[in-house]
Amino acid sequence: MSVRENIVLFMEEKLYKPMTREELAKSFEIDDKDMKDFFKILDSMEKEGAIIKTRNELYGLPEKMNLVVGVLEGNERGYGFVIPDDKEKADIYISAEDMNGALHGDKVIARILKKGENGKREEGEILRVLSRANETIVGTFEHNKNFGFVLPDDSKISMDVFVSKADMNGAKTNQKVVVEITRWPEKRRNPEGKIVEVLGYIDEKGTDILSVIKQFKLPEQFPNKVLDQADRLEDSVSNEEMGKRVDLRDMTIFTIDGADAKDFDDAVSIEKLGNGNFKLGVHIADVSYYVNENSIIDKEALKRGTSVYLLDRVIPMLPEKLSNGICSLNPNVPRLTLSVFMEIDRNGKVVNHEIVESVIESKERLVYDDISDLLEKDDEKLKERYSHIYDDLKLMEELCHILNEKRERRGSLDFDFPEARIILDDKGIPVEIREEERRIANRMIEEFMLVCNETVAEYMYWSQVPFIYRIHEDPDMEKINEFNKFIHNFGYNLKGSQEVHPKELQSLMDKMKGKKEESLINTLMLRSLKKARYSSEVAGHFGLAAKYYCHFTSPIRRYPDLQIHRIIKSYIKGKLAPDKMDVLENRLAYVADISSTNERIAEEAERAVEDLKKAEYMKERVGNVYEGMVSSLTHFGMFVQLDNTIEGLVHFSNMIDDYYFYDEEKYYIIGELSKKQYRIGDMVNIKVIGADVLKGTIDFMLV
Repeated sequence: MSVRENIVLFMEEKLYKPMTREELAKSFEIDDKDMKDFFKILDSMEKEGAIIKTRNELYGLPEKMNLVVGVLEGNERGYGFVIPDDKEKADIYISAEDMNGALHGDKVIARILKKGENGKREEGEILRVLSRANETIVGTFEHNKNFGFVLPDDSKISMDVFVSKADMNGAKTNQKVVVEITRWPEKRRNPEGKIVEVLGYIDEKGTDILSVIKQFKLPEQFPNKVLDQADRLEDSVSNEEMGKRVDLRDMTIFTIDGADAKDFDDAVSIEKLGNGNFKLGVHIADVSYYVNENSIIDKEALKRGTSVYLLDRVIPMLPEKLSNGICSLNPNVPRLTLSVFMEIDRNGKVVNHEIVESVIESKERLVYDDISDLLEKDDEKLKERYSHIYDDLKLMEELCHILNEKRERRGSLDFDFPEARIILDDKGIPVEIREEERRIANRMIEEFMLVCNETVAEYMYWSQVPFIYRIHEDPDMEKINEFNKFIHNFGYNLKGSQEVHPKELQSLMDKMKGKKEESLINTLMLRSLKKARYSSEVAGHFGLAAKYYCHFTSPIRRYPDLQIHRIIKSYIKGKLAPDKMDVLENRLAYVADISSTNERIAEEAERAVEDLKKAEYMKERVGNVYEGMVSSLTHFGMFVQLDNTIEGLVHFSNMIDDYYFYDEEKYYIIGELSKKQYRIGDMVNIKVIGADVLKGTIDFMLV
C-alpha cells in the first residue's frame, strides 16, 4: 500500500483529529532524511483536494470537515454547481454570491451551507480554488474609450474579462480574441487579462470554427517531432510482415463508409456456412503495429484521446500519414489488420469466434447511400455496378436484421434521435441542413461493430487480463422513480422501485411508438440514464443490455481501441507475463479516465460548431414561417424543433397573448388567463425572429 493510501486510511479512523504535518510525520515514524519527501506528498494531496489543510495548518479529510471537492459547472446567470469527485454524492448548488471568484471548470473545495431536504439539492459556497481551468478564454472583444473587455464564448463563464488599454495588443471591436487571465476574479470583481491572440473578425470565414478550437483547447497541429516520427514510417506493407500473418488478400472484403470519409478503420466480409450459420469477418486496421506504446506518436495520441470532427475539418488523433495513409483500409492495397471471425447462428448467437493478425486487400470502397439505394430501392444501375458483391450484401442485410432482433429480444435500447447533416459551401457558409437518415447500410455496419465489440469484450473478460471496457452503469433509481412519476401522467408505469431492467424501458418505448408523447418521454428517459464511459473494471452496458462491451473497431480515431489492440495481440501471442499485467493494471484506469474526458470535450466542441452553423443558417431566414414540434420546456419559455433538427427558443416575453408559466410537476406550459397549454410533442407554427451566431442561439415566436 502506498504512503498516500496509508495517509487516507489513517485520517479515516474515527479517533483521528486534524494534525500538523509534523504531527503526521511523527505518527508515521518518518526519518529526517525522508521528511522532505513526506511533506511533498502532503502538498501534492492537498493540491488535488484528497486532503485539506486548514488555516491553522492542520490536515484532515474534506468529508470529515463538511467540505466537498469537485469541479465547478458554471451557468450564464452567475450561479453554478459543484460536481463532486465522489460520484456517489449529488451536485451542490452554489449561488452567484457564493462563487467567490471561481469560474466554470475550476477544481474547487466547497463548504456545505444547507443540507438537501425534500428532494432539493444541497447548497454551498466555494471556499478555495484548487486549480484553474481557464488560463486563457476565447471571446468577442469590445473596445470602450479607455479600456476593453472580452465577452466569453463559453456561456458557462458568466463574467466579462476586463482588458486595460496597455493590454489590448491591437484588438478591435467585434474581433474574436484569446485573452490570458492576469488577475483572477474576486467577490464582485471581474477577472482581468491581456489579449494574446486575435483570431479575426466575427464574420470572417473560418473565425467561428477556429474560435471553438481555441475555446476547447483542441490541438491545431502535430508537434514536429510527432510528424518526423510518422514520416519515418514505411509507405507500404513489407513482404516480411505479411509472411508472419494470416493472408486474407484473396478474400472478398470491403469497406462501407460515408461519402466524405478519409480514414477507414473497418472492413467486413461474410459467407454462409454449410450448417446454415453465417461467418462474419470484421477486419480492423492494425494501428498498434505502427504506433508503439510510449512512442512520441503514442503519447500525442493518448493526449488527444479521440479525433474531433468539426464539419469542414477533422482534428485527427493520429498524423495523416497514418490515419489516411498506411493504417487506412484503402481499396486495392495490402493493409495490416486484426480480424475477428464470428460464426453466428439464425438466432444471432455467436457460437464460435477467432481473432487473428491478418493482412487484407479491400476490394471496394463502398458508400452508405449507394449501398442503401441498392438494398432498399433495388437500384438497377447499382446492382450492375456491384454484381460481384451483391450476394454478400444481401447476406449482410439478412444478418443485420437477425442481430438487431436478438438485441431487441434482450432489451437493448435504441434511441433514434434525429441528427443533423450540415452542408457548407466553399466559403464555409451553411447552404443546407437536413436530418441524417439511418439507412440499411449504416445499420448493417452498426450491428456488425456492436457484435464484434461485444464478442471481443466477453472473450477478454474470461481471459482474465487487464482490459478497457465501455461501460454504461445502471441508472440511479432516484432518477428512475422521478421519471416513473412523470410518465404516470400519460398512463404509463414502470414496475419495481428497487431496480429497472432495460427490457422494461424498451417495452415503454414500444408502447409509445408514433404517439405524440414519444419524443418527450424518450428525451426524459435518456436524461434519467447515466453517461457511457471507459473503465478498467467491467460493469456491463445498460443501454445495450450487454454484460460485456468494449470499443475495438476504431483504433485510428479512438485511443481505447488502440490500447486494447495491444493487449489482445500480446495475449493471443502468449506474451502477457504477470509483470506486464501489473504495469497494465496501473495504466488502464488512467487511460480510461483521460479518454472519457477527451470524448466529452470532443462532443461539446462538435455540438458548439453545429449550433454556430445552425444559427448562421437561420440568420438568413429571419421572417420565415415553419411548422415545428415543442421539444423541451423551461421556466423562461419553450424550445421548438423543426424537421431539419434546428431548434429555437420561444421566450415567454414573445408569447404576448397571455402570461405563461411552466408547471414543472405536470410538464406543461399554461396561460394564466386562457389556460392554454403547451406540452412536449405539440405541433406549432413559428416565425424566425432572430439568430445570434456568436452564442449559437435561435429565437422563434408563435404564429
